[in-house]
Amino acid sequence: MSKEQSAIRTTYFSILSNAGLAIIKGLAGFLGNSYALIADAIESTTDVFSSILVLLGLTYAKRPADKNHPYGHGKIEPLITFIVVAFLVTSATVIAYESILHIQTPHKVPEPWTLLVLGGIIIWKEISFQIVIKKSKETNSSSLKADAWHHRSDAITSVMAFIGISIALIFKEGYETADDWAALFASVFILYNSYLIFRPALGEIMDEHVYDDLIEEIREKSLEVEGVLGTEKCFVRKAGMRYHVDLHAIVDSNITVKEGHEIAHKLKDYLREKLPDLGHVLIHIEPNEY
Repeated sequence: MSKEQSAIRTTYFSILSNAGLAIIKGLAGFLGNSYALIADAIESTTDVFSSILVLLGLTYAKRPADKNHPYGHGKIEPLITFIVVAFLVTSATVIAYESILHIQTPHKVPEPWTLLVLGGIIIWKEISFQIVIKKSKETNSSSLKADAWHHRSDAITSVMAFIGISIALIFKEGYETADDWAALFASVFILYNSYLIFRPALGEIMDEHVYDDLIEEIREKSLEVEGVLGTEKCFVRKAGMRYHVDLHAIVDSNITVKEGHEIAHKLKDYLREKLPDLGHVLIHIEPNEY
């Protein structure tokens, strides 16, 4: 299975998981008098739509390079990540606003059984996070990573809700709004996670230099190719799940242009064989003396 197919399959898992949990949380929150659970349901609902966007983005990103997109369509991924972050920020804002309204409005203490629902949700969302974040690392997908952090932020809001409802049940009168405060604090965590997701995607769009380990590996592998005496400049930029490389390779200044051309092709093929995550590899030949 290709990386693209693996990422798409993982996104289907996220969509089904979030849809199921949104229904469970919404019903439990309504029947159990817990706005923290309702806030959780709101976030899971936005997660469904954001996961659908991730799916569409991954499907588009796997399209092959064409005349208008010689480097492929991978840049759609960080753009989709920006939209996912917008969903997160929107849900956090709605949760915060509704929490403040509920804090100001007297209401019943949440039902004790809502804690059992939350306990199951927390465990499942953390498992979901681990599954999706593992796939995001395997596929180098920034949008899948954002989807994974949706699961983690959902788990965090559920933990906060669990704490809030526990306080309300233990201390009873006067602490009815504890789960509302929990939802409000959870919205802050969601905003913080939004920044953690947004920052790497911005770096990807801006071709930020953050690939020192990969560059070092490229330099080491280059020296294994016959005729390559060393390397000079090496630039890496990411597009989707692939890394595009511009590399200056040093060769003997006495060889012919044809021989230098052959070394460049061998180096390109060797790097793409040894480092399958590489996309376009552009080799510039430099003489070892002037």
